[in-house]
Amino acid sequence: MTAQNATAKKIAALNDALRRHGTGGRIMMTSGIQALGQAAVNEILANIRTFNAFNKDNDPYGEHDCALLTVSGKKVMYKIDYYDRDLQYASPDPSDAAKTCRVMTILLADEY
Repeated sequence: MTAQNATAKKIAALNDALRRHGTGGRIMMTSGIQALGQAAVNEILANIRTFNAFNKDNDPYGEHDCALLTVSGKKVMYKIDYYDRDLQYASPDPSDAAKTCRVMTILLADEY
């Protein structure tokens, strides 16, 4: 395993912890997602938590940082960005949880 692959695996594990369990960062959603109502939001969150169809086409770097899903006929996207702990700049090392605040944004695909 190369150092790059090892780093991507660390980042993917941290991203999965946020995506699946809500730990290690913040989860934000757009007004378009919120407008769908609480039942739809719950369904979207459940689908994001269980999403596991990562492949070279939709996850070329192996970080599990972005996906496009269809939930009840709506195209939904999530994207995880890496900031420094003060949320001012990019993280100096996204593979280090002590140096990174992850922010997962959930949005309708047409809001992107």
